Amino acid sequence: MEEIGHLFQGFQTVLEPYNILLMAIGVLLGVIIGVLPGLGGANGVAILLPLTFSMSPTSAIIMLTCIYWGALFGGAITSVLFNIPGEPWSVATTFDGYPMARKGQAAEALTAAFTSSFIGALFAVIIITLVAPQVARFALAFGPAEKFAVYFLAFCSFVGLSKEPPFKTIAAMMIGFALASIGLDMMTGQLRLTFGYTPLLSGVNFLIAVIGLFGIGEILLTMEEGLQFKGSAARIRARVVWQTWLEMPKYWATIIRSCFIGSWMGITPAGATPASFMSYGIAKRISKRGKHFGTGEVEGVIAPEVANNAAGTSALLPMLALGVPGSPTAAVLLGGLMIWGLQPGPMLFIEQKEFVWSLIASMYLGNLAGLIIVLTCVPLFAAILRIPFSIIAPVILVFCAIGAYSVNNSTFDVMLMMGFGVIGYLMKKCNYPMAPLVLAIVLGDKAEESFRQSILGSQGSLGVFFSNGLVGTIMTLGLIAAFWPLISRGLDVLRRGVAARA
Repeated sequence: MEEIGHLFQGFQTVLEPYNILLMAIGVLLGVIIGVLPGLGGANGVAILLPLTFSMSPTSAIIMLTCIYWGALFGGAITSVLFNIPGEPWSVATTFDGYPMARKGQAAEALTAAFTSSFIGALFAVIIITLVAPQVARFALAFGPAEKFAVYFLAFCSFVGLSKEPPFKTIAAMMIGFALASIGLDMMTGQLRLTFGYTPLLSGVNFLIAVIGLFGIGEILLTMEEGLQFKGSAARIRARVVWQTWLEMPKYWATIIRSCFIGSWMGITPAGATPASFMSYGIAKRISKRGKHFGTGEVEGVIAPEVANNAAGTSALLPMLALGVPGSPTAAVLLGGLMIWGLQPGPMLFIEQKEFVWSLIASMYLGNLAGLIIVLTCVPLFAAILRIPFSIIAPVILVFCAIGAYSVNNSTFDVMLMMGFGVIGYLMKKCNYPMAPLVLAIVLGDKAEESFRQSILGSQGSLGVFFSNGLVGTIMTLGLIAAFWPLISRGLDVLRRGVAARA
């Protein structure tokens, strides 16, 4: 009951007119950051952090967290409209969001994405409010072996639970692992696959790959089809929002499952990107309409958006309770707290109660403000589809080039983006799935680092991955997921044999 009283005091602080204004400004800035490819929530928060130095810590954190909420919402906009993920965690949203837009259902896709984002973030904020100390203690149990087990589970889920051909999935994933290994080996300091080329010392940036694979690849494919954007005739009415809301309760099981997947991935911390991929893969496997995923199913938009926002929000929990950031954006916010003289950790809940509960209250209200603002702009976003693709394609190309260049201020990245665009075009023509490739690029280096740290700590023994109940359970789930096609086939044969005897 004491926590509830503190939370209401936090709401009183957040509802001051000045803080409400900062909240609205933060959400709008965040949406713009989320829309722009190559910028990202962490970079946007870092760039805008100096603006908050003259504010009180409470007002500053309210604005920065609302920028974060806006970025979480905004990443879905370009994913749905142009097949260009504004954020890494929005990649899975493109799989069904963009086909819906091409079928003239842009407003439905955007409404489902924004509402799902709100639900996922709200679920995570409730967890932060109710079980912060217990969940924080659980996160302490995750060492290198546990982190690798989570990554292993994400990879295996794509191989075994996806309905794509397993060998094509593995081939795409292997290409991603190779790309992820380019650059400086953080364990030994050795250079790998750079071929003496200096710009490759830092490796292949994920955003460069995504912008090329999805943005440029889609432009090349659409140009081949005759410069026609199939969603251009879409007409948007306000009632579409209500109709989409009335449809969403049908997917309650997917929403609840994605909430738990996302929150768990955010706390562990694996991150929002694997959470969105895993949630999408499981939904595709379990759904009655799973075979239609990738053609414009609203459930294929709901699953990743719920999960990535639940993960992105719950990643703030270890940062507050332990001082251990669960995501790049949380790391930037951690730096901001320390600049303001606040030390995140268990003592923060005791020594700075007003600040902590004001922050938690701002999570509720900022998430609600974000939903209202983006839903209000749904007709505006969807109206972009009425512009002929022959006009909008050069604009998209320019924005992709600006986004790629802005990552490292390098023209080499622009050329790399174009190279990935050709790869994306060829993969689509040959019906190779790009999701496993993207997932491997994102998580390949992190998985390798966790694996090598675990092996070094165990003096070369693979038994470290089954050394306790937690890591053993996660690894076992991963193995079951990887071999699920064989397991399910064996179970079917067994069932048929039992039925025949009966």
